Amino acid sequence: MNSIEEQRLLFSQILDLLEHHFGPQCEIVLHDNTKDYAHTIIDIRNGQISGRKIGDGGGAWGLEVLSSEQTDTHRYNKVMVTDDGRIIRNSSIFFQDSEGKNIGSLCLNTDISPLVEAQKNLDAFTLLPQEEKKIGEEPFTNDVNQILELLLQECRKRMDKPAKEMNKEEKMEIVRFLDHKGAFLITKSGDKICAFLDISKFTLYSYLDTIRKEDKE
Repeated sequence: MNSIEEQRLLFSQILDLLEHHFGPQCEIVLHDNTKDYAHTIIDIRNGQISGRKIGDGGGAWGLEVLSSEQTDTHRYNKVMVTDDGRIIRNSSIFFQDSEGKNIGSLCLNTDISPLVEAQKNLDAFTLLPQEEKKIGEEPFTNDVNQILELLLQECRKRMDKPAKEMNKEEKMEIVRFLDHKGAFLITKSGDKICAFLDISKFTLYSYLDTIRKEDKE
């Protein structure tokens, strides 16, 4: 398979099957990852779960996968939390063309909030001792600008000083982290990252060139 479009009818039939089988609590999303990451969705069912529609983009995990150029990237039953507190269980598989390039993905996002609440009520009613259950801390967001902001927030946690006081090696480590997370696949992310690190675009792309050469070696 060299493109998602060439198998569009097959994918549409698969999405029909999943939609009818799992019902309205499961969002099914087909991405064409050859498109701009802010506009990869070419088919979606039950989009009310994430508020997305055809023409919208993917989440943080897909961005990281595209940046790493890995083929073993599937993930199953990852629990995430939305801004409004809903609990989402996600599974994603990725598709490669004949040259191994990532060209698309199929994602399932199931809102399990009612089940988690029901489990809590059962635990309280039965009075059985329960180990503390910790829901995954990964945010469920599909807005690329919000993804970038979350990545920059993570960078702030890693920094023990203001950017103006950081040396070249420290700034390069931040750039390396952002590159591995796919931040530079986001349109115009370079401007925000330059401002964040107090560096010029020339310096940023010099860092990137060095980092990517080191990673290949």
